[in-house]
Parts: sequence; structure tokens; C-alpha cells
Amino acid sequence: MSGVLLSLEDVTTYYGQMRILEGISLRVGEGELVCLLGGNASGKSTTLKTILGIVRPRAGKVLLGGEDVTRWPVPQRIARGIAIVPENRRLFGQMTVRENLELGAVLRRGERLDDDFDRVHALFPRLYERRNQLAGTLSGGEQQMVAMGRALMSRPRLLLMDEPSMGLAPALVQQNFQIIKEVHASGVAVLMVEQNAAMALSIADRGYVLSTGVIVLEGPASELLRSEDLKRAYLGR
Repeated sequence: MSGVLLSLEDVTTYYGQMRILEGISLRVGEGELVCLLGGNASGKSTTLKTILGIVRPRAGKVLLGGEDVTRWPVPQRIARGIAIVPENRRLFGQMTVRENLELGAVLRRGERLDDDFDRVHALFPRLYERRNQLAGTLSGGEQQMVAMGRALMSRPRLLLMDEPSMGLAPALVQQNFQIIKEVHASGVAVLMVEQNAAMALSIADRGYVLSTGVIVLEGPASELLRSEDLKRAYLGR
């Protein structure tokens, strides 16, 4: 890890009068894979929305590459290297696979995309075979590939992933996490929100555990996998 790419410093976030995040701090280093764990309503997705700028914190800072981006709008953050693979994929079902991928490069108007398509097709050969097929007709696993490929088309420095295993058949979950490993190995930093703690920690460098908007545990992934504190914080026992 050569430097800190993303940093949240004492971030507190509200929806109306309801506090969702309370003073959370976390970091993702250049080229690092970090997972954010927690149960339902723990604040995981709100953390991603805060990083993207969809939600503004009431207190604290969001830093990208050491620069304070707390008040930056979403497009400006995306232009500086953040991309997201959203929960449930959120594809345009009546558009082709290739058209969905092109949307990931919408802020790169005028640039040639041949190399980017080649990179995505190398990671996901099935998408080349399905390039002219409507995205809504694909299997769940294939749709997840499109969502990941679309994010990579922006050439991100930081890839946010919201519940990448959700809705996938068990047989596809292992394959999905292997692809995440390959994306990470290509040099992209990843912050992954995931409920499958064991699987996420098996490929991550470090992890954080959220409970009702507070980080209750953090550390190297290998240590968290063996931690009784993780079982208590995450499983409530």
C-alpha cells in the first residue's frame, strides 16, 4: 500500500432527524481491497452513498487522495476516479450489453474505448459473446459481470461494491469473488460492502465491522476471520 486513497474522518450522517452513521473513520489504501461488514440497517450502504456524495455528512470529512471532497457533487467525484457496482446491479434491461458498458465511460466523451472493451472482455469473455444481447435477458451472474464491467469502463482508482453476492446462486458466488480478486490484482483499489463475512474476508486485505452506524471492529482480514469478537459483533453472540 503506497498511500491512502480514500479516508473517512469522524463522519456522522443523518436521514432527516435519524442518525445513520456516528463518527466513523476508515481508510482504503492505493491498490488495497477492504471489506465493510455488517447486518441489515447497520449503515453499510449509507457509507457508500456518503463516499459517492449522494449523502452529505453532517460532521466529518471525506478525503480522496488527501483532498477534501466532502462538499463535491457526485459527477466530480466520479471524474476523480470513483466507480460503483450497485446493489442489485441496476442495469438498463432494454439496452444491449455493449450499450450498458459504454455508459460506464460517459464522462470520457471523445476518448477511444477499444482498449477498455478489450480489458473488460478479457475479464469477462461471456460479455463479448453476449455483447449484442439485451441486458435484461441475461442470467443473474452475467448481469453482475456487466455491472462490474460498466464500472471498470470509467478506469476507476477506487471501485465501490455494494453486496456483490446478493441474488446470486451459491454456485456463482465463488466465481464472483474470484473475479473481484482479479479486478483487484489489476491494480484497482476496492471497498466492498458484503454480508457474507467469511467470503469477503477470505479475499480482503483488511476489514471493518459496522453495527448501528458505528465501527465496532477493524483489522487485517486474516485476524478478523479468526476473531471471536467478530462473531459477537457481527452475529450477536
